[in-house]
Amino acid sequence: MIPFNKPYINSKVLCNIEKVCDNECLDKDIFIKKCEAKLRKITGSKRALLTHSCTGALEISAILTNIKDGDEVIMSSFTHPSTANAFVLRGGVPVFVDIREDTLNIDETLILNAWTPKTKAIVVTHYAGIACEMDTIIKLADKCGIIVVEDAAQCIDSYYRGNHLGSMGDFGAISFHSTKNIPISEGGVLLINNSNYIDRAEIVHKFGTNRTKFIDNKADKYEWVDIGSSYMTSEITAAFLYSQLSNIDSVTKQRLNIWNRYLSGFEDLEKEGYIKRPTVPRECWNHNAHIFYLLVWGGKRDFLLNELAKRKIQSSTHFVPLHTSKYGKKFYKYLPVTNVVSNCILRLPIWYNMPNNTVDYIIDNVKEVIYSVC
Repeated sequence: MIPFNKPYINSKVLCNIEKVCDNECLDKDIFIKKCEAKLRKITGSKRALLTHSCTGALEISAILTNIKDGDEVIMSSFTHPSTANAFVLRGGVPVFVDIREDTLNIDETLILNAWTPKTKAIVVTHYAGIACEMDTIIKLADKCGIIVVEDAAQCIDSYYRGNHLGSMGDFGAISFHSTKNIPISEGGVLLINNSNYIDRAEIVHKFGTNRTKFIDNKADKYEWVDIGSSYMTSEITAAFLYSQLSNIDSVTKQRLNIWNRYLSGFEDLEKEGYIKRPTVPRECWNHNAHIFYLLVWGGKRDFLLNELAKRKIQSSTHFVPLHTSKYGKKFYKYLPVTNVVSNCILRLPIWYNMPNNTVDYIIDNVKEVIYSVC
């Protein structure tokens, strides 16, 4: 079976983990500080806080946004439940907006119509590492006086007009889950781009205490000062991540080569009207090739999925839209593009150092199956 994903593992991972154990520095935060500094440099954000997950980073964002019961949060429905849960847990109400047909990102032209005096934030999900139209979204948020949170879970090493995704809103959240380009099994980072929130973010991130100031000898007592939780990651996890980040340029380059091979290989199918390939706007050209997907028309997506499995190719669908999910139906909206996309999308295998002949085998088999039923 050709797997859908093979997590990339850098050869230096064990070496760094051994350093943590040999030096008995599990509680010294040495690799945590190194990772946070490196991520600030990569993203250009004012502060980076490692978290146990991207979900944790989104939950901190909801706390910093000061979400209260009944506050509305505009977002796409074509996203992971964590995107909504972070705000629903604080009493927020997701207001779902449809996605664009080209990028599968939130349709920025529909955001203003979704705004009400109860709106507290816009949460954008950059699907497949391709940016939402951030210039327009940030202008709208400034006009309405609301917070922008970037769910950049899939976006390490992806850019919009030269800006790293997650670095343009007030807050950004990136994932290092095992399915991501730079994986550590579970982990994430909160990016803080509005300096007004840095001090409180440190507190919320560390149990709601003044731990950072106490360690830095800026407070004489270690105490509870605000709401918060244990959103931190471990020194061993940080050692793992620091190794992974050292090869980020090579990972992105390799994935882009595969992504572009797919794009070229399916050009004729799109011209013949059988499928739609991913669209990358000019301002998003510097992306990380996180996902390669096809939109398969004519109700043939599930048939193709099953036929590829018979040919030892593991492909996958993606999100059940939140507004049609069991829990999300209470926030139901009519979102025609989202509904169509969720029933048509098929994601193909893509991983670091995937051989060209494997990519070509997948392309050939997709074409063979589609032509056989059309």
